[in-house]
Amino acid sequence: MNMLVYLIPIALFLGGLGLFAFLWSLKSGQYEDLEGAAWRALDDDDDRPSP
Repeated sequence: MNMLVYLIPIALFLGGLGLFAFLWSLKSGQYEDLEGAAWRALDDDDDRPSP
């Protein structure tokens, strides 16, 4: 039971840290272009014209 005195504040701190990181990623625009990464993965960067 005494261990809960330590575990509950640690869990709340880590949860708040995760929430802060998620809100920071929303603010910095990490989720703006969801389709672009999928298309960049398929692009082979072959800009040379074929002979």
